[in-house]
Amino acid sequence: MKIGVIFGGKSAEHEVSILSARSVINVIDKNKFEIIPIGITRDGLWCHCDNDLNFGKCVTFLEACSSILSKIDIAFPVLHGPFGEDGTIQGFFEIASIPYVGAGVLGSAIGLDKDVTKRLLVESGILVAEYLVFDKPPNYKDVTNYLGSPCIIKSSNMGSSICLTKAWNEIEFYEGVELAFEYDKKIIIEKNICGRELECSILGLRDPIASLPGEIAIKDGGMYTYEAKYLNEEMVELIIPAILSKAKVAEVQSLALKTFKILCCDGMARVDFFMDYEEKLYVNEINTIPGFTEMSMYPKLWQISGISYTRLIEHLIEIAIKRFQQSLGLKNSTRNLV
Repeated sequence: MKIGVIFGGKSAEHEVSILSARSVINVIDKNKFEIIPIGITRDGLWCHCDNDLNFGKCVTFLEACSSILSKIDIAFPVLHGPFGEDGTIQGFFEIASIPYVGAGVLGSAIGLDKDVTKRLLVESGILVAEYLVFDKPPNYKDVTNYLGSPCIIKSSNMGSSICLTKAWNEIEFYEGVELAFEYDKKIIIEKNICGRELECSILGLRDPIASLPGEIAIKDGGMYTYEAKYLNEEMVELIIPAILSKAKVAEVQSLALKTFKILCCDGMARVDFFMDYEEKLYVNEINTIPGFTEMSMYPKLWQISGISYTRLIEHLIEIAIKRFQQSLGLKNSTRNLV
């Protein structure tokens, strides 16, 4: 079976995507699957890469449909952020009848837009940090009078903690707002929740399962920034599994599964939480293509929950096949994938 691992992309998370793809390719069972690395440049050109993920001659997307994508049986997109995690490429796979790993078009689009995510969760009675949404720069005093200080500023459609600011004063506030608008036309400003950061991995289709939760412990009272996630592991401590009571573990898992379903997700996701000092849980966000690097929580949480990284990849491929077969209304795919 030919697995097209698609990475890179036009978003600001291009480099993270390459790291994730390299990790996936390293652990996948080469006796079961033939790997076809497919890179997308920052300009949106497509390339059949070598095993070291070096980009060679690149072609346009339309050319790639016949020269690259036609050779794969299943797509494994490891594209973080816009143009990869937002339903756009998932829509292409649907039209082209290519089975693919991860959430579908709707779940992907909802999951990347933090504004829409929060609105759906609030309507379903799930706690989120108080927040405001802006399509133009807001006034510092108006925002902090409502949300308090410090406040958290981020773009609505971006992941990996890119352009994330914790603003303690007016200068940091306006700098954070300007930075967020560089990446998106819509930004989110949230109330700062003091407490612990928890994460839970989800896997499956109609009856998904949840991993044991993990905790992100930032050293020196900092934030879980892009640098802490991917560049400097000394900035953060991953506590896996998180030290929680059995009742709280069950609550986190239940809430993660509920969030996964409310947001129309399937395949996989990582649900991130804040837990305040009274142990009240707030859903922060969902990641429908979570990081797969060696430092990433999604595979680490499954490993501690009893599913090895290699087996996890197989599960995700099996889920992609099953969903494709269900979409055809057949018990067995006519493409003879299995």
